[in-house]
Amino acid sequence: MTIVTPAYFIIRGFSGTPHINYYYLFLLVLYIMSVVENSVVMALICFDQSLKTPKYIAVFNLAFVDVLGNSALVPKVIDTFWFDHKKITYSNCLTYEFFNFLTLTMQSLNLVVLSFDRLVAITFPLRYQIIVSLKTMFSLVAACWIIAILVNLIAVGLLTRLSYCRSVVINSYFCDHGLLYKLACNDNQPNVILAIFLTTVILWVPLLFILITYMCIGAALAKISKAKDRMKAFKTCSAHIMLVAIYYLPILVTFSFAAKMPRNTRIINMSLTAVIPPALNPFIYVLQTEEIKLSLKKMFNRMKQSKIALK
Repeated sequence: MTIVTPAYFIIRGFSGTPHINYYYLFLLVLYIMSVVENSVVMALICFDQSLKTPKYIAVFNLAFVDVLGNSALVPKVIDTFWFDHKKITYSNCLTYEFFNFLTLTMQSLNLVVLSFDRLVAITFPLRYQIIVSLKTMFSLVAACWIIAILVNLIAVGLLTRLSYCRSVVINSYFCDHGLLYKLACNDNQPNVILAIFLTTVILWVPLLFILITYMCIGAALAKISKAKDRMKAFKTCSAHIMLVAIYYLPILVTFSFAAKMPRNTRIINMSLTAVIPPALNPFIYVLQTEEIKLSLKKMFNRMKQSKIALK
């Protein structure tokens, strides 16, 4: 069968929603917030020697992925709907899809790395520096990037075997992988199987691993006799637990009920799921971790001293 490749797709977006430009403005504000906040977190980790630890290698990677993911999504959404550029070329659409799902994959895998770090820190505190060294953390992060890139390249590669001879209208706010293969008029069964497999690998398996790690952490905390020590140990996990909640809960609800949702509701849910966690993650780490608080205080003190010296 000859593969019919369309010259372009049309991203349809919202339908019949008044004053929708205010929502795009809201997404833009969240995007700017997330870029500024995550850039501050990355700068602190780069320039503060006390933050050059295995845990903060993973935190830096999470902040980088958040900036990359939002930068791949929000400016294009603004351009598509605010400036009415709803046509997107075939190759650009596949690239758009790749980077969005790459960052989605990396966010999930990065939370797994952070949960592993907390598991070792609490269950094997005396061996933590041996098990979770800088080399180990760099290797874990690199492995996550390799896995994420490979699985998403395979997903995009399978899309290129599809033929589009009917509609080229995508009923979403970006080039959604699921909607792209559903538009095809030839056999898309391999794409369906891969989508189920990737959802399991990217979402359910990492979430299951994180839940198991916290069961082990809970068992380790139960052995600590003093309540004060238990709370102190648990506090080191609080930021990670909040990251897991704001990432997995919205996305699992959206994936579970997307088929039954009206299109506009689904688009709002999916777009907020993509934009809100990167905007909240830095706040969580600034408010929940003592190391970041101390680093910020040192940075502000240096700025004050610099101003005094200039005067």
